[in-house]
Amino acid sequence: MRYRTRVTAPAAALIGTAAAMTIGSQASAATRDGGSPGPETVGDAVYPSLGNDGYRVSAYHLDLAYDATTKLVDAEATLKITTTQALTRLSLDALGLDIRAVRVSGRTATFEQVGEKLRITPARPLPTKARTTICVEYGADPARALAHTAWVVTPDGFAICPQPNSAHTVFPCNDHPSDKADFTFRVTAPAGLRGVANGLLTGTETLADGRTAYSYTSREPMATELAQITIGDYVIRDRQGPHGLPLRDVVPAARAAALEPALALTPNQVQWLEARLGAFPFETYGLLPANTDNANAFDFTGLETQTLTLYKPNFLLQPEKSIGSHMMHELVHSWFGNLVSPGNWADLWLNEGHADFYGLLYRYERGWADSLGLTTMEARMKDTYARGDQWRHDSGPVAAPNEANLFDSQRYLGGVLVLYALRQLVGDAVFADIESTFLARFRNSSAATDDYVAVASEVSGQDLSGFLRDWLYGTKTPRMPGHPDWTVTPVNSTLAPRRRTSGHHDNSATL
Repeated sequence: MRYRTRVTAPAAALIGTAAAMTIGSQASAATRDGGSPGPETVGDAVYPSLGNDGYRVSAYHLDLAYDATTKLVDAEATLKITTTQALTRLSLDALGLDIRAVRVSGRTATFEQVGEKLRITPARPLPTKARTTICVEYGADPARALAHTAWVVTPDGFAICPQPNSAHTVFPCNDHPSDKADFTFRVTAPAGLRGVANGLLTGTETLADGRTAYSYTSREPMATELAQITIGDYVIRDRQGPHGLPLRDVVPAARAAALEPALALTPNQVQWLEARLGAFPFETYGLLPANTDNANAFDFTGLETQTLTLYKPNFLLQPEKSIGSHMMHELVHSWFGNLVSPGNWADLWLNEGHADFYGLLYRYERGWADSLGLTTMEARMKDTYARGDQWRHDSGPVAAPNEANLFDSQRYLGGVLVLYALRQLVGDAVFADIESTFLARFRNSSAATDDYVAVASEVSGQDLSGFLRDWLYGTKTPRMPGHPDWTVTPVNSTLAPRRRTSGHHDNSATL
């Protein structure tokens, strides 16, 4: 597990001369070290080519301007990095971007695009522990056909859905959740439209041509897959959450009134979850119903981009009992997935298992039947338990996914079953202590499955590694504590695994 010392820096500081002075003063060290090209992977178990090593990113500043006539984006990404080894070359993840220029520490650098990598050769080698900036000027076409993309094209602009591996189709980055960083944004929108990004609005500037530039800052570090940038005909709906938490929804102007009943649910949902997981961890929260009626614009219901959850707008037009548990699922991600990000994409069950766990508790507490017609957690877990061996056969163990089955039900309800078994074993009070300790220990960082197992063992006062490893990695479903009568249905080798669509959330099908 790699940890980052948090560095908070305003956007202007990213382009200062301090980094150049650092590089200049250490140039001789680079010569002594020799240096080598940085690894073009961080060794992710699910996406082995994703991410890059040899450096860590402490901050991103993203400056995007959208042209309503051409439907194209002009942009500059500025990354503040610290090297972890001497580098003659380093790489960023980038796909479908028209790279125009790259500067390292203010000096022009040579570059090439190979597959989904942007290889950068600085004018001088970078010594180990060097702090510097990388500036990349580029253009993007949100409508460009790519093998995968984060862009969601709308009639009046765009939104983005980067999870799990597509942030680098929007901006060059170290696209892995183990390398969280601070983010600032400048989003320039055409006249009559609004630009929005993660975090809080820190300023607006009206330009001579009638466009408006909106600046945003995310106060807490963020994984690249959680970035959100959107432009469209939006209105902002502000309301207050518990303890004065500012809530802001970004709503298509034409449907603001129709969406209000769903948006008004958030304050009570935050209050319910704070009683179980502690104070809301970020500076704001809200919903972004993307401004599109195209059912195929994106193939999921909601996505937990940090502080601003992306939704299909028509989904939120349903009654509370149809959408409440799903809204809770996405809200839970503010703690599990955003505050504490997965150290590796094989750890996705930590995000999705917890989100479904609390989403289902919220549903059953209100007496709402789930998609199977069940009304208690015990009944749902008994049904899920019976499917255990089938899911392990079809989708592998809970904590051992691959790219094809990453978003199968095994990571969601299969993850809930693991948490339910743990709570059955240790009791409600100890389970709650495990959750709070895990969130506090890995706050604003990333954590792996082993980290959760270690916390569970420490807090419970007993070695739970064998118990949890059987549940997380075993090929057979273990016995359920407290329910010796529960049985597992034999495997039917002709059944196809149940999968989420295209690697994104569609929890309305299971919650």
